[in-house]
Amino acid sequence: MKYIKGYYKTLMLALALAAAGAFVFDQLFIRAAKVETNSATLYLTFKQHTDNVWAAVFSPVDNLIASSSADGNVLIWNPGDGEVMQTLPHPQGVPALSFSPDGQYITTGSYDGILRVWRVSDGHQIKTFVHEGGTIWGLTYSPDGLTIATGGQNGKVTLWHVLSGEKRMLTGHLRGDVWSLSFSPEGKILASAGHDNYIKIWDVPSGKVLHSIDGHSQAIVSVAFSPDGSILASGSDDKTVKLWDTSSWKMLHNLSGESECVYGVAFSPNGKYLVSGSRDKKVLGEILQYHFGYSGEFPGATVRMWDVKSGELIQTLSRHSNDVNYVDYSADGNFIASASADSTVMICRISNFLQVGVPLHHLAGE
Repeated sequence: MKYIKGYYKTLMLALALAAAGAFVFDQLFIRAAKVETNSATLYLTFKQHTDNVWAAVFSPVDNLIASSSADGNVLIWNPGDGEVMQTLPHPQGVPALSFSPDGQYITTGSYDGILRVWRVSDGHQIKTFVHEGGTIWGLTYSPDGLTIATGGQNGKVTLWHVLSGEKRMLTGHLRGDVWSLSFSPEGKILASAGHDNYIKIWDVPSGKVLHSIDGHSQAIVSVAFSPDGSILASGSDDKTVKLWDTSSWKMLHNLSGESECVYGVAFSPNGKYLVSGSRDKKVLGEILQYHFGYSGEFPGATVRMWDVKSGELIQTLSRHSNDVNYVDYSADGNFIASASADSTVMICRISNFLQVGVPLHHLAGE
């Protein structure tokens, strides 16, 4: 018996040392895939927020961009020169926002669980809806602009009728937060990303779950339909981006160039490219940065560009020094925006051979 106990202790020690060795090896030597090209170049860095920037979204006509932050402000600004046009104050931080499809309104979701609708032209707040379930993590407009979908801490999806304020609660996620939502282009299907590791596919008219996708091994933080609705992209804490065929809901690609959590995904307007935002800084790097102010050997968060058809990584952009929480494409497909926990928003210009349309005059400086 004494021999068995000694053997058991030795085995446990060996396993502990092996686990510690694997952790150290991962922290010091495993790095995310990187591709250095000129597919995208930094155009502008917006530094008007004082805390974590949760989201940055281009208006549907690209003449404005809105960013929301833990500092309690939503700023509407000119993406050409960074001039702030409107400041929308909130009593608490704002994780979520979305422009209406016509660009005339913007809706924000806050830590206080209140959904606020603002007029873009003068920054006037015109409506409020109380979200049951704490913080609003994600929200999006339907393509016709008549419905707002929200997700929060209560694990439910809420559909709000913009004009009447009537709401419907959709129950399907098993537990935890609903982080992100995306309507299909025709507006009949809604995808939601859950902390329960599931993507729920909803039939909007009936409110029923059509499919439950369980291809990720950890929480799913972002989802986005392609412009033609044929593909759904999902980003997860399991360090992958996955592309799903919406006709069969089978996986098309597993994009695994990330080394840490993926927080944002967005398609180009022509559907050929995908951009993702992530946290590539390891746990050890986070500890050294936050407690000792050192990040020299531990590169920060990354924006990645992918070819949707082949799944090939086109370029990595590692200019942010902290988590990339959100990414968005401009409507003309010539610029991408990334919102970060380093309190900045960066706008990158897409190279000519990847651009969708003619560069906007106000952004190109012409």
